[in-house]
Amino acid sequence: MIEVAIMIEGQDGLNWARWQRLAQAVEALGFVGLYRSDHYTNANPPDKDSLELWVSLTWLASHTQRIEFGPLVSPVSFRQPTMTARMAAAVDDLSNGRLQLGLGAGWQEREHTNYGWDLLDVGPRFARFAEGLEVITRLLHSDEPVDFAGHYYTLREAILLPRPQRPGGPPILIGGNGVQRTLPLAARYASEWNAVYTSHQAFRERSQELDELLAANGRAPASVRRSLMTRVELGDEATLRQIFARSSLSLAELRARGLVLGTPAEIVDQLGQWAECGVQRIMLQWLHLDDLDGLETLGTKVLPQL
Repeated sequence: MIEVAIMIEGQDGLNWARWQRLAQAVEALGFVGLYRSDHYTNANPPDKDSLELWVSLTWLASHTQRIEFGPLVSPVSFRQPTMTARMAAAVDDLSNGRLQLGLGAGWQEREHTNYGWDLLDVGPRFARFAEGLEVITRLLHSDEPVDFAGHYYTLREAILLPRPQRPGGPPILIGGNGVQRTLPLAARYASEWNAVYTSHQAFRERSQELDELLAANGRAPASVRRSLMTRVELGDEATLRQIFARSSLSLAELRARGLVLGTPAEIVDQLGQWAECGVQRIMLQWLHLDDLDGLETLGTKVLPQL
């Protein structure tokens, strides 16, 4: 049985009123979780409301009781890893162990340029990400002071106090489809691998490659949850054609690329296909921050049939 969560783009107009409404709806409707992006702004203008990630998750931790939540994903490029570890442990404790710590290398050039962060070229960017993962993992896992000497980060007798209530702290999620860099890091550090906008066949292939990498690291395949983040749109064929009027792809081609589109019954069928591919949790990217009726339709007409 596939688990269904909601994912929103926090840089695309999110403010306190919207966040609070969405969190209450996701909790009440029975979704397993609520995830959000961590960006200053969108890749292209106009700039919109962009509620700060960790402040919003702190509110969520103490104003919901059931749902899991976290960033998809929080980049080390503008989130210093020792501070991320401190915030994550505290938010996880506040929520009684419901945070999923999504981490990434960073990718969006515009926000890094506009706000003065060094994105780096791809090779150094992922080298920095690997060091950040090592720093965060050591701080979360070690009850003793930690030393670490890297190119980007240095620790000297560093310890995270208070210690996380969950042994090892919140589980780490690593997202992305890359074989050369992302999957090896997931095999080493992650408790969850999150694929993004991909086809059934590509997901199966990446999942198998992850199994092989996990074995090489002495880890069992079942030790890493497999999840997927992809866009969802509700509607009949005419409605969907209108939504995607500017796309050069047909609805069938969009579905083949991983989007979940259609009536509630069609969405149920598509989620079943993803479950057959090995997806254990799907984060449905909900782009309509004020459309609570649509969320209710997903919650009342899709979730009960899964």
